[in-house]
Amino acid sequence: MTRIAPARLLALAALLPLATTAMAQQKIEQQMSYEQFKASGLEKLSPTELANLNAWLAGKLEVETAKAVETVRQESGDDRRGLAAERESRDPVAASIAGAFTGFGKGRQFSLDNGQVWRQIDEVALSAKLDNPKVRLTPSLIGSAWYLAVEGYNTRAKVERVK
Repeated sequence: MTRIAPARLLALAALLPLATTAMAQQKIEQQMSYEQFKASGLEKLSPTELANLNAWLAGKLEVETAKAVETVRQESGDDRRGLAAERESRDPVAASIAGAFTGFGKGRQFSLDNGQVWRQIDEVALSAKLDNPKVRLTPSLIGSAWYLAVEGYNTRAKVERVK
């Protein structure tokens, strides 16, 4: 079986709603040939019945598309937050530092319990000695910067994702 890269799966998942929306906008009688439409017995439906069938199909298509997109996202396991990408997620990251935290300092790397690795890129300093502290990474309101904050401290360091 051919394995598709997680990034490609996510790209396909992003395009899937567009394709299904286009199909949902077409009525069933437009999607089938006249012969198929007649052979299925749909020409016997009243205009109201046909409209109800089209509405049901459109709703079903949306639900199934949403399920498929979510399945692809979960199976890919490709969390791109903080990495350079055309469509990276801007959702905050809540995690814990894996191991000891000795404070902020330019160039320090922080390995998180979710597998992500971030490096401090600004001059902010903080002295602390904590084991596995909870952290929150948030994107800037403007631009592509990310900031790491340690629970219990007001100081935030500007970081970039390494892994």
